[in-house]
Amino acid sequence: MIDFAIPKDIELLLATLRKFVDTEVIPCEAEVDDSDALPERATKLRRKAQELGYFAMGMPAEVGGGGLGCVESCLVEEQIGRTSATLVHHVFGRMSHLLLLCEGEQRDLYLLPTVRGERNYCFAITEPEAGSDAAGIKTRASRVDGGYVLNGRKHFITQGDTADYAIVTARTAPESPEGGAISLFLVDQGTPGFSVSRRQPMMGHRGTGHAELVFQDCFVGDSALLGARGNGLQLMLQHGLSRARLVTVGGRSVGQATRLLEMARDYANARTQFGKAIGSFQLVQAMLADMATDIFAARLMMLNAAWELDRGLEQRGKIAMVKVFCSEMLGRVADRAMQIFGGAGYTRDLPIERIYRDCRVMRIWDGTSEVLRLQIAKSLLRSELVL
Repeated sequence: MIDFAIPKDIELLLATLRKFVDTEVIPCEAEVDDSDALPERATKLRRKAQELGYFAMGMPAEVGGGGLGCVESCLVEEQIGRTSATLVHHVFGRMSHLLLLCEGEQRDLYLLPTVRGERNYCFAITEPEAGSDAAGIKTRASRVDGGYVLNGRKHFITQGDTADYAIVTARTAPESPEGGAISLFLVDQGTPGFSVSRRQPMMGHRGTGHAELVFQDCFVGDSALLGARGNGLQLMLQHGLSRARLVTVGGRSVGQATRLLEMARDYANARTQFGKAIGSFQLVQAMLADMATDIFAARLMMLNAAWELDRGLEQRGKIAMVKVFCSEMLGRVADRAMQIFGGAGYTRDLPIERIYRDCRVMRIWDGTSEVLRLQIAKSLLRSELVL
């Protein structure tokens, strides 16, 4: 017998978390979007989230996190994903399991302070000529006595202008086969040779800086190497991207879509045209039904893949399916919500247009839908994907 029941303690966590998001975090969204900056009250919300135990919930308890498994993290991400990604990162913490690769002094300098909310980081992966092709990066880390010298350029780096340090991908052995030459480095802001060349304006996600980073003869010591040298791509897939695609994109997509559905439902009941609530019109009902069906399917896909991941049954093809379906589902739901709200949804008086802008990038970051469809097909053709 399959039991889909959520444990009582997790139900309580989700209920209190949703109340916190809806009553305290969401009211901050408009100010962040209008000013393209984080107001002081956002910092106060971060401190309150830490006091309530809502910070770094997906990190292991032994390093100071909440100790939630993948299924629990997806359910939590649904609730915090109801608000903007900018506020999610700032209030609840942006955590990657890649940080668990930290050893020795790295734990005290990077892992533990980040989990405590004392330090922020960014991922410096994408380059002008290497996006989906992560193995095609040009940034190099040349071996020298006592460390490495980094040279290269990164762009579209979320929080790149404000992060205390960066997790940087660099090619450590240009002559090696593809995939075996990439390593990960922890590089502090302010390191000589590491600079932010410009902040790149974006269509959405205002309040979060997206920056171009430059590494010019940037020396880092041997202690900056994160994980095994030359194994960076595998480490990113194993400890970073899979969980990000599933929990972050999957959970937040379901959370945002659910919020949009609730708004569209309430509006359809309240808005009248031709003497009737628009919710009585069959074509509006069809849009609401499709939105609800999409969300239901996405949630079950996400939780099934998370359940398998918790049991060590990681299927990258299945996680890719979740990322593709959930991100595209959110786009469909946002478009239908805009249609139901009509002209009111297109104005900045309501959050519909902001969510519409913000959600578009879900189909691009952490693997484009097109690249992930190729991965899904390859998994099927190799009989690696078990449905």
